[in-house]
Amino acid sequence: MKLCFVTVGATASFNLLIQAILEQSFLRELRAHGYTNLLIQYGKDGKSLFDEFLQQYPPGSEGHHGLVIDGFDFNSDGLDHEMRLAKAWPSEGRLGGLIISHAGSGSIMDALRLGVPLMVVPNPTLKDNHQQELADILQEQGYLISSHYQEIASSLDRAERLRAQMAQWPPVSRAQEVPPPSLEQVMSDELGFLD
Repeated sequence: MKLCFVTVGATASFNLLIQAILEQSFLRELRAHGYTNLLIQYGKDGKSLFDEFLQQYPPGSEGHHGLVIDGFDFNSDGLDHEMRLAKAWPSEGRLGGLIISHAGSGSIMDALRLGVPLMVVPNPTLKDNHQQELADILQEQGYLISSHYQEIASSLDRAERLRAQMAQWPPVSRAQEVPPPSLEQVMSDELGFLD
């Protein structure tokens, strides 16, 4: 099993990401990269999109591209269990997968702790798009892949390259005159922690 877990978070709707994940081009590309399972946390407003997809492409149909596709709206216990399904676990027959997340700082921190490749997709419909700033900084430092929702299929190659780079963790930043802020500094700033 090689699983791609997608989360849109618990507070804001992100139907643009759900639609992009369910596009045939993305599913085809996911399968081409060896994935067997797609698990989607579609949030409070994404159920209708997920149900429409299943009506149009029932399980086992060509529209699933050989993938087992499941979804749910919310997990009050958090997403730790679902995220861990993307972690390599050879004794259970699991290959290392991928987490695709909205760019919420909590989701990013949870995914980074697991050491699983992370693709972050900032929600462009948010009024103050702090998600894009966070995603850009963390991508620049080599911690994750930042992608626009319309480019997730083509970003899968970058996610697989990130997997190889993660073997050399922590990431090596490009030489710069002023070193970029550390992950700890970025997360502290994002979460509002003061020194």
